Amino acid sequence: MQHAVGAPLPPPHQPGQGRATGWSPAGQYPGQQGPAPAPGFAGAPVPPGAPPTQAPQHHLPPHQVPPQPPQHPSAQPPQYPSAQPPQRPPVPHAPDTTGHVQLPPGVSVAMPSPPPATGAPDPAATTLAILLIGPAGAGKTSVAKYWADHRRVPTAHISLDDVREWVRSGFADPQSGWNDHSEAQYRLARRTCGFAARNFLANGISCILDDAVFPDRPVVGLGGWKRHVGPGLLPVVLLPGLEVVLERNAERSGNRRLSDEEVARIHGRMAGWYGSGLPIIDNSQLDVAATARVLDDVLARSIASPPQW
Repeated sequence: MQHAVGAPLPPPHQPGQGRATGWSPAGQYPGQQGPAPAPGFAGAPVPPGAPPTQAPQHHLPPHQVPPQPPQHPSAQPPQYPSAQPPQRPPVPHAPDTTGHVQLPPGVSVAMPSPPPATGAPDPAATTLAILLIGPAGAGKTSVAKYWADHRRVPTAHISLDDVREWVRSGFADPQSGWNDHSEAQYRLARRTCGFAARNFLANGISCILDDAVFPDRPVVGLGGWKRHVGPGLLPVVLLPGLEVVLERNAERSGNRRLSDEEVARIHGRMAGWYGSGLPIIDNSQLDVAATARVLDDVLARSIASPPQW
């Protein structure tokens, strides 16, 4: 057995054996030859303070004890000082190398503070929580990713569809039929996204979430997001024309692609956001970068005068 660092551990104490008084750091490894005994010694040096080891003698009557010849002082074996283990400096306290960082707990997000009267707010340098609403094919995910990538402060993009698709076995796809299982998984994904958003925001990282929230379901839609994240969440609706939405949806693949009938139905329900008081961006003629710039302008106005929702 090899040891990575330091000396090997002392052997375990066995019954009937003397307890070790110390363990020299210069211990021997299995198979290693120890140093030769010093001249005049039969074994290892005697530890300091220990009585010299004597050979056992039989108890004889006084008249049978053989006389001991006198010994000259020079005949005594030389006394060598016992080798003392080197004094090691104290080991400094090792820093925590586990990578654990204490994080503040996630809390409900409050409404952003209004800007000072001397100037307009800069949403690109403010910690925000954004909910980007829109139908399938509106470009929510593309705009949210671009907006998060080009901010001057740390920003996270949390996609509801990505979190919902974390479920592999037992995934309830609404395209196969909307039922209690798909409804439950949508609610679970929204709650998970809200939990993640609170933790990011509590640690100084902005968040943008995207979801197809319907205006005719306020308890599950905006009401649910307000409960999950907090009243400081700023909702913005991304609503291009139906023709643009149908064209973008046709470029999708997998379970993200919906039928034309479903896209038209969702787009019609999203039209209920007009007149709701929420800011609406019609990006029918805008690319992703231009839509992100318009989003910054809308957020600046929302920070100055938060929408009532």
